[in-house]
Formats: sequence, structure tokens, C-alpha cells
Amino acid sequence: MAATVIRGGTVVTAESESRADVLVVDDKVHAVGKDVEAPAGARIIDATGAYVLPGGIDPHTHMELPFMGTVASEDFFTGTSAAAAGGTTTIIDFVIPAPKERILDAYKKWRGWAEKAASDYSFHVAITWWDETVREDMGTLVKEHGVNSFKHFMAYKNAIMCDDEILVSSFSRAKELGALCTVHAENGELVFRLQKEIFERGFTGPEGHPLSRPPEVEGEAANRAIRIAEVLGVPIYLVHTSCIDALEAVARARLEGQRVFAEVLAQHLVIDDSVYRNPDWNHAAHFVMSPPFRSKEHQAALWKGLQAGMLQTTATDHCCFCTPQKQAGIDDFRKIPNGTGGVEDRMGVLWHHGVRTGRLTPSEFVAVTSANAAKIFNVYPKKGTIAPGSDADIVVWDPEKTRTISAKTHHQNIDFNIYEGMSITGNAAVTLSRGAVVWEKDQLSTVKGAGKYVDRAPFGSYFDSQKKRNGEGLPTPVKRERPALAK
Repeated sequence: MAATVIRGGTVVTAESESRADVLVVDDKVHAVGKDVEAPAGARIIDATGAYVLPGGIDPHTHMELPFMGTVASEDFFTGTSAAAAGGTTTIIDFVIPAPKERILDAYKKWRGWAEKAASDYSFHVAITWWDETVREDMGTLVKEHGVNSFKHFMAYKNAIMCDDEILVSSFSRAKELGALCTVHAENGELVFRLQKEIFERGFTGPEGHPLSRPPEVEGEAANRAIRIAEVLGVPIYLVHTSCIDALEAVARARLEGQRVFAEVLAQHLVIDDSVYRNPDWNHAAHFVMSPPFRSKEHQAALWKGLQAGMLQTTATDHCCFCTPQKQAGIDDFRKIPNGTGGVEDRMGVLWHHGVRTGRLTPSEFVAVTSANAAKIFNVYPKKGTIAPGSDADIVVWDPEKTRTISAKTHHQNIDFNIYEGMSITGNAAVTLSRGAVVWEKDQLSTVKGAGKYVDRAPFGSYFDSQKKRNGEGLPTPVKRERPALAK
């Protein structure tokens, strides 16, 4: 038996803050309370003056992703290690089958890549095409492989884009299975047309990227996906909500009682679209991601949405491409691989710009960095809290620890950092993954393959309530005699 006691800190969950010790035995939290007795030989971690938080959950990452003719530079070991340095102990990554590839085959391939992960991981599975094998494989993934969420890209025409027919088919099947539908909301037809028009008007550099994906493109797709989900009676989760247009669609639906969840990326809260006008092509290209960075009024609205609970989770969409990879689009912004890093920096950036500014309380910080994701994706209280029986994914958080973010010192496998030069206060002092210390004194001690796959059971209550709402309470068909045919 391996035991650790974290002493003297303030334990923070999404519900409360309290001065308490935490006893960890092997990979589980054993006890939380004042003056917890330490077993003989237990390791003692002094958390005096610090917060003790649940390990972060990043519900949106792309490690080792094959995309746009290249493969993301971050693999599952380097990515989960970098995440641990920032206080994140669980990621939910994405299996993205190629068109016509069996989704079960793609899932098995991604599981193989992820065996090197240093901390825990799970998967959403993307639906990129449709036939009966996809329908069958969705059932197998839910029932036998612990998958309870499916991703739908409404962008990337001629590649992985879902049209309305695929959305309706997949959403309907997900409802049958008790699975959650997640959506990348951008109108792919509009993006495809605008990209061509913008390029032909002479915008060949990174500044063409946001011009081809204006907020209206995201707002339209968000509203369409939400309305389809409403008609079919299935809960929906919008990834990387980046603009007022999409936020308003989410807020309207939630205020109407619809089961809609939405995430915001840390970088969309603090970086604006001026980055695309940087005269250094390489610098500007590193900010090419979809949806793109928006103007400052969208940032202000997103913060308010997070504070108001209209946005429930924070993520990174961590998808790293180094400078030589970005340069595939040096003459055509449409060919720049889309993606930015940030899995190491999410929690520090959110603490500095959220908690220290008064926008978020420590408990609200825990909610948006771990607890809400755990609840939405059905791994709570195994993850997302500190309570007896929970996994011992814990961060000793030093609210006064300062750091200047830089590609020269980060642990992410990319030669650029979108937060370069940003000084933040509040960082992970110690990170435990399943009870093992993996980050301490600014040193990583992660072990390749130590991470475990997290099964996520399908849902019941969400779907039962939607059935009652959308019900199946249709009126009885009207009985009539068949009329004579008019001559």
C-alpha cells in the first residue's frame, strides 16, 4: 500500500472550499478532513498556503492527429506529460475516421497510439460519413468500449464534413444509444465559398483565415445543429464556442429548457484577431485554427457566458503543428494546418485572467476546468472532485506562483507558444495522477504508459427527460373515411 497525505491546504471542489487534509491510498482518495492521520511510511506533501484542486480535465485535445497532409507533432506521451505540468490529469481526445473508414477500426487505431499516455484519457469518436456499418459500430462503441459521445464536423468540406443528412442519422442513433452529440459548428459550404473568394481577392496569408470564417458562419451552424437536436430530442455539446453569434444560440436554447452544453477555449478568452496581421508570416500562421480568434467584443461576451453558466467547460483544442508544418500554406492560407497548442497553459491562464481578476471564484474555476466536464461526460465523481473513492488526480495549486509562458521553457512538443511572453500568477506546484506525483519542483516525472483509458457509460436521465418533453406524446392520428377521388 502506498499512502500520501496532503496537509495544510484549502480543498476546493465545485461546491465548496474548506481547510482539510487529503489522504491518498494507492490510486484513490481515501479520506478528506481536518488532521487526517497519516499511515506509517506515508509521504507528506505540505500544501500550506495553497489550494488543493481536482486534476484538470481537458475535454478537447488532438494528440498525434493526421490532418491536412501532416500529423500533429504532439503525441499522447508528450501531450499528457505537458498537461500534467499545468495541472491537467485527464484528456478526452478525438478519434477521427477517414471518409469510408470503419469507425470501430479508427477507434482501435487511436487506442493503440494512446497506450503511451502518461495520464488518463478517453475518446470522443467522430462521425465523418454514414451507412449501416457506422450505425452498427456506434452501438458497439457505446456498449463495449465506453464511448458515450460522438463528434460532428460541420466544416471541412470535401474531407470530414457532415451534411444535414448525416447529422440527422447520427443524432438519431446517438439518442437510441444514450450518447451525447458534440459539434464543431461552422457552415462548411459558406467557408468553402468564402475561402475561394478571399484568396482570389489577394488575401493569401494568414489574415485570410478569419476573413473566410466570420462569426455569422459559426452562429448559423450552431443554431442549425441546436435546432436539429431539439427536434430529435437529443442533448448536444458545442465545442470551441468562439463568438457572440454562437453564444446567443446556446443561451436562447438553454433558456428554453433545451439540453445544450458548450465549451470555450482558454485562448479565445484572452487572444484577439489582431494576431493575424502580424508582419511575421510564421508568427501569424501559428494562430490559424478553426474557429479563428475573434475581435475583443467577442472575448468580453465569452467571459460573461462563462460567468453566467451558459458556457460550462473550458478546453484547448490542443493540436500542435510546428513552423515547418505550418509553412505548407506559405502561399495559400487554406493549406495552413489548423491548430494551436495550450494543454499545459489552460489552467494557469484561466486562474490568472479569471480568478485573480474576480471573474471566477476558486470553486467556479474547478467547475469549468474539471467538474463540469466530468459531469457532462459521465465520469463524475470518479473524476472532477476530491472525495473518498475518487481517483487521486489532484493538484496542489500555488496561487502566488508566477511564470512567464514561453516556447523555450514549456513542455509541449511544438516550437511556438500562442501565449509567448504572458506572465501569469497561479500555477501547479504539485500534480498527482492516480496517486503518483508526476510534477513537483518544476520537474516532470511522468511514466510512459502509466495513463489508463477511462470508460464512460451512456446516459439515462437526459434522454428520458427529452422523451417526455418531445415525446413521444404525439396525438392520436385522425380516423377518417377515405374520400372519393376528385375528377
